[in-house]
Amino acid sequence: MAGCGPPTGGGAARRPLHSAQAVDVASASSFRAFEMLHLHLDLRVEFGPPGPGPGSRRLSGTAVLELRCLLPEGAAELRLDSHQCLEVTAATLRQERPGAEEPTAEPVAFHTLPFSHYGEVLCVALPQSCRATEPFQLALSYGVGEGPGVCWLAPEQTAGKEKPFVYTQGQAVLNRAFFPCFDTPAVKYRYSALVEVPDGFTAVMSASTWEQRGPNKFFFQMCQPVPSYLIALAVGDLVSAEVGPRSHVWAEPCVIEAAKEEYSGVIEEFLVTGEKLFGPYVWGRYDLLFMPPSFPFGGMENPCLTFVTPCLLAGDRSLADVIIHEISHSWFGNLVTNANWGEFWLNEGFTMYAQRRISTILFGASYTCLEAATGRALLRQHMDITGEDHPLNKLRVKIEPGFEFDRWLNTPGWPPYLPDLSPGDSLMKPAEELAQLWVTKELDMQAIEAVDISTWKTYQLIYFLDKLLQKSPLPPGNVKKLGETYSAISSARNAELRLRWGQIVFKNDHQEDFWKVQEFLQSQGKQKYTLPLYHAMMAGSSAAQTLAKETFASTASQLHSNVVNYIQQILEPKGS
Repeated sequence: MAGCGPPTGGGAARRPLHSAQAVDVASASSFRAFEMLHLHLDLRVEFGPPGPGPGSRRLSGTAVLELRCLLPEGAAELRLDSHQCLEVTAATLRQERPGAEEPTAEPVAFHTLPFSHYGEVLCVALPQSCRATEPFQLALSYGVGEGPGVCWLAPEQTAGKEKPFVYTQGQAVLNRAFFPCFDTPAVKYRYSALVEVPDGFTAVMSASTWEQRGPNKFFFQMCQPVPSYLIALAVGDLVSAEVGPRSHVWAEPCVIEAAKEEYSGVIEEFLVTGEKLFGPYVWGRYDLLFMPPSFPFGGMENPCLTFVTPCLLAGDRSLADVIIHEISHSWFGNLVTNANWGEFWLNEGFTMYAQRRISTILFGASYTCLEAATGRALLRQHMDITGEDHPLNKLRVKIEPGFEFDRWLNTPGWPPYLPDLSPGDSLMKPAEELAQLWVTKELDMQAIEAVDISTWKTYQLIYFLDKLLQKSPLPPGNVKKLGETYSAISSARNAELRLRWGQIVFKNDHQEDFWKVQEFLQSQGKQKYTLPLYHAMMAGSSAAQTLAKETFASTASQLHSNVVNYIQQILEPKGS
């Protein structure tokens, strides 16, 4: 594959960005004193038992940072974000010398200082000869085993159940536990990587180019500048299939056909629509990596290669449009990025705006408003669980007060302004009316059967189920009849429908369908689906609470460690 061209430059002077002055309290690095020109990672992946110890699972190798000092007086020290799990064993400074054919290389001293529970500071001593504007390279030999940024999966946590898997998750401040860096969204740079893997494994990265070098090595280049958190690596038993002119799907062999069937010919339409609205898609390729079922997130917008949950593989493309959100990050978040994590709402807010613009063009305003209404219902459920005064239930951005901005951005609770979703009434009202029919003690089956839901799209069914959940518990026998009438819902493979049906089952203590929810929880570990169902079980009958504990005992080894911790807090809340 073609490599990256030289960095573009010249032209008219550009207005300074806010990120040039923004403070990032989550980074202890000296990113204002140095410019990061390039990063190269040369890594070896070794699978084994959890460490420490000989033969344990580990990433090891070298990170080569190409830097330039921005301080007129030069600098005697470079500070990088790092983590307690990183073991740096050597630091070497490389500089060009006048008249010398080869760059000089000299070892330099380094030490670490404490910073926070999510990282530490790596302090590297620089010689006096490190002057302003002169580029230099710093090569750091290091290794990492167990830590928050590198996620190791045992074979039983994968779809194939035969080989282990490893992936990195950088957002928000976790890539400092992958490699020493300026771990702040205010700094962007290009990178390359050479990754050596064991026999029978494939490496993929969030990079513009992917090149196999021999049976066990893979070379990557990212041609666009990216912040540290968007550098991502995954290694496993992976294969790919083409699904569009600039898109492939990647997955384990047992999943690849389902992924190809679900997304063949789908992605390009989303990309083209986004380009019409927001300008060229600058990243070259757009691939999807379907993660093992224990992946706790819906998706992570790593550029060129979005990591997504296999829960999107509903078998009927009913959740295919979910990736519009991740594609929208290609412009908002990845191309234009929040300067620090206090402004994360800019990434997600504008991405949601872009998603709804694309959705409106492709599916119409009614559908988009229906989708927004289901999102509002999720927000309501979240606030009901956490409480409206929870400090994270606000946008948390500090700007000058005025026009209710201060209240809107900094005050927790339900949004003071809600958008007009009335264009979706043509889809929402039939769902509301049908839900009302199921609330009565004496069911009017003639009226119910007169409503044909076979043509309803996923979000209309979700809206209908959300309304039923709000009205639950229903009169005795109604949920049983509901499941019999709509077997396409009660026995769905669509994860969004399975979540809502499970919540309704527990709210109504419909025990004959408990097994369906348990099966769903055993098949995946996405926290969006898993945590609400555990909340529902623990808020339900003693039988539901017993099911929660039994299900967790049987699935804990398959789940991401963060999800395990969250479930433990639900099962045994503090103060109980």
